[in-house]
Amino acid sequence: MDNKKTNFSHLTLNLPNDQWMPQIEAVRLRYDREYRNDQLDLPDEVLQMPIYQEWRKHNLATALCSPFWELAKFEKKQHCLDIGCGVSFLVYPWREWDLFFYGQEVSTVARDALNSRAPQLNSKLFKGVKLGAAHQINYENIQFDRVIATGFSCYFELDYWRLVLTEVKRVLKPGGIFIFDAIAPDTQLAENWAILEMYLGTEIFLTPLKELNELLKTLGAKVTSTRQGELFCLYQVTFS
Repeated sequence: MDNKKTNFSHLTLNLPNDQWMPQIEAVRLRYDREYRNDQLDLPDEVLQMPIYQEWRKHNLATALCSPFWELAKFEKKQHCLDIGCGVSFLVYPWREWDLFFYGQEVSTVARDALNSRAPQLNSKLFKGVKLGAAHQINYENIQFDRVIATGFSCYFELDYWRLVLTEVKRVLKPGGIFIFDAIAPDTQLAENWAILEMYLGTEIFLTPLKELNELLKTLGAKVTSTRQGELFCLYQVTFS
């Protein structure tokens, strides 16, 4: 963990004293380091862990990537929001999908990289990335045909995810689809991944998927399709 005094000024959120800010800041720092390719100061026993070696060699890419496009049912010219987008527009074929891309991200490094480079690829489809956390989506009501949120739900408890789902429902158009992933705690990789993430500066919550499914039902979210991966379970959801 970073022992320096926490600075939340990087995030332009409405509630600077939000109870979730310490976790959000930890995620921001963890991914800023990764996107900058910072040298990590880790104990030798961690450096020798097989999962760390696989991660540094990028051999876990398939396990860590959820193929959201397989469940998104994209149609050309749809307006799509990618929450926790990272550098998504630079690595996935959004231009081939012919979709209007909007992003929201907590990593300042990822946001700056996308806002700098993506318009050079396609300034018409790329609509920019805003800085902000998933529970405070900085976009208007009923704006998007699709909302994507992969790779970050595991860093938060269900109480936080309840807020995220409420915000997603607000910005989705009627009939819109939400695609997100959640860590499957019973997978072979889950516990070792949680240990590695602890050393990278973040906590992983191995919440049973049964509890997540109950929350979705409570919020009127209908699970219309799922896809089980090596580490994450991918969900396709609509709201009533």
